[in-house]
Amino acid sequence: MKDRTNDGAGVLALETPATSSGLAAGGLMCLLSMSSIQFGAALSSHAIATYGPAGASWLRLVFAAIILVVAVRPRLFSYSREQWTSALVLGTTTALMTMSFFAAIERIPLGLAVAIDFLGPLSVATIGYGLSRRLVWPLIAALGVLALAHDGEGWIGDMWGILFAGGAGTGWAIYIVLTKKIGASFKGLEGLSMSLMVAAVVATPFGFSGAAPALDTSGLIEMAGLAVLVPLLPYTLELIALRRMPTTSFGILMSLEPAIAALAGFVILMQPMTLLQMAGTALVVAASAGATFSARTG
Repeated sequence: MKDRTNDGAGVLALETPATSSGLAAGGLMCLLSMSSIQFGAALSSHAIATYGPAGASWLRLVFAAIILVVAVRPRLFSYSREQWTSALVLGTTTALMTMSFFAAIERIPLGLAVAIDFLGPLSVATIGYGLSRRLVWPLIAALGVLALAHDGEGWIGDMWGILFAGGAGTGWAIYIVLTKKIGASFKGLEGLSMSLMVAAVVATPFGFSGAAPALDTSGLIEMAGLAVLVPLLPYTLELIALRRMPTTSFGILMSLEPAIAALAGFVILMQPMTLLQMAGTALVVAASAGATFSARTG
């Protein structure tokens, strides 16, 4: 195991080969990341209603960037052109992905939004092994999404919500690939800090006008706390996890997110599920399990 320490912040980043212990630690970080994201998203319903999806996204990104800059103290003038390019691309992707996801959960149930969202990383995971029979797993997951979109009486949500969720899923797929790259080119959490600063700047034209006038002291405290849940804690966990495991394995594990989202939606937002929607969630989980089994035996 090789340790790399960020001298500016004293943040220890662990880089390990893809050993069984490294994969187990990475898997645990993925589960913690997913729980933080989904329960944080469910707890954000008030902020989204108050500041709008773009405003809530912008505030979270700003607070997360400030917290991480203070902790990490990135050396802005020491990075290469390639490192800056990586941070700019990842930061822009992060901003657009976050705003799209919040716009989606404003319009459609959390479980459905995440099920659509997750098709992106699952596709990355399966295509990472080549065009083969493993592509059946995203198709099974898509059937699960269709079941989740029907409440037994009719189709739920609206087209804009579905499109925003699809956009977030596309961004998530790109984010996985870019995070793996930026984690390898920066020490510690410097790359994450840089990308969050970029994300906050990119989101400013979309979110500042809606959020700033409505912000007060209690709102500042609320958004600072929520910023820890999403995006600071999960993005940090994901960055470290991607140093411990292959991108494909990461994508497969993160495909469990719809089940956690359904739980968060039920517990926090009182969004019940019909038997058909539970079956849809089961299909999504089955697709994840099947993809994992195929990866191990292929």
